[in-house]
Amino acid sequence: MQINRKAAAVGALALAGTLLAAVPAQAASAPKSDGAKAVCKRLPKTQERITKAIDRLNGDATMVGSVARLQQRVADAKAAGHTEIYTYLNDRLTFRKSLLPTLQTRQNDLKAVATWCAAQPSPEASK
Repeated sequence: MQINRKAAAVGALALAGTLLAAVPAQAASAPKSDGAKAVCKRLPKTQERITKAIDRLNGDATMVGSVARLQQRVADAKAAGHTEIYTYLNDRLTFRKSLLPTLQTRQNDLKAVATWCAAQPSPEASK
C-alpha cells in the first residue's frame, strides 16, 4: 500500500510539472498582431469568393446553389406530398436565405478594408 501512495505522489508531481511547463508554450502561441498584412494580401481572393457566392445565391432556378433553385425543389417536394423531403429542403432554404445578408455585410466590410489597405505604405517604400 505504501508503494502505491509513493507512485501516485510521483505521478502527480510529474503531471503538475508537465502542466506548468506547458503554460509558457501556450503563451508563446498567442497572436503577436492583428494579421492586417495577411488580410490585405488575401483581400482580392476573398472579395472574389464572396462576389461569386452572392451571384450564385441570387441566380435563377437553373443555377446550382441558388435560392431560386432550392425554392423550386421545395415547391416540387410539397406538390409531390414528400413531407420529410419538404421539411429538410425548406430548412436548407431558410439557412441559404440567411446567408445572403451575411455575405452582403462582409462584402461591405471588405470595401472598408480595401480602402484601409490601400492607404497603408507599401513594404518596398519602407526599405
